[in-house]
Amino acid sequence: MAVYDLEEQEQLDELKTWWKQYGNLVTSFALALALAAVAWQGWHWWQSKQTAEASALYVGTQRAVAQGDAKRARELAGELIGKYSTTAYAGMAAMLSGKVLAETGDLKSARAQLQWAAENAGDEALRDLARLRLAAVMLDEKAYDEALKQLASEPSAVSFAPRFNELRGDTLAAQGKLAEAKTAYAAALAKLTEKVGASDTAERQQGPYKDVLQAKLDALGAAGGAK
Repeated sequence: MAVYDLEEQEQLDELKTWWKQYGNLVTSFALALALAAVAWQGWHWWQSKQTAEASALYVGTQRAVAQGDAKRARELAGELIGKYSTTAYAGMAAMLSGKVLAETGDLKSARAQLQWAAENAGDEALRDLARLRLAAVMLDEKAYDEALKQLASEPSAVSFAPRFNELRGDTLAAQGKLAEAKTAYAAALAKLTEKVGASDTAERQQGPYKDVLQAKLDALGAAGGAK
């Protein structure tokens, strides 16, 4: 029994020596793990709270747009951009607000909202759509060179390509650059055909838009002939 007590005492002494040497390190490591766990939980709680608050503001923006209240939509979108710019809702709200502001004739405010979405929206397709709408506002403002700058790079989504080329054509036609406008409209038709492919259903769905593009191209051809 004495031998056992001696061995046990030696083990205890070794443990005490080990703890004296490494105890602070172990304690610090355990504390760091605990703090990391608390921080992780806190971050997720904060993220959930941000998302919920941003979602509520976005719903309010949608409601304001549905009611045609451009001022309220602009205010809510501004709050979203100011407080929750890293959420997806900020870009979507800026798009909605910009659309209704443009429809009510407040092009300056619409331009500001769409510019923010074009530069900051988290989704690339949303940024492309914002560029398209921003260019349309710039065209209405007769800021032709600025509109063409927004349309200079091709959109990431193939589905937007015909619209980008059509708006290029509209802008160039407004500048009196008919040959370049015709090229843009022809590119829009080509992109639309490429997008539709061989699907009969898609062809029927895109038929009216194809007719619009063809009419614009034909009108420029007639205008060019008259010259």
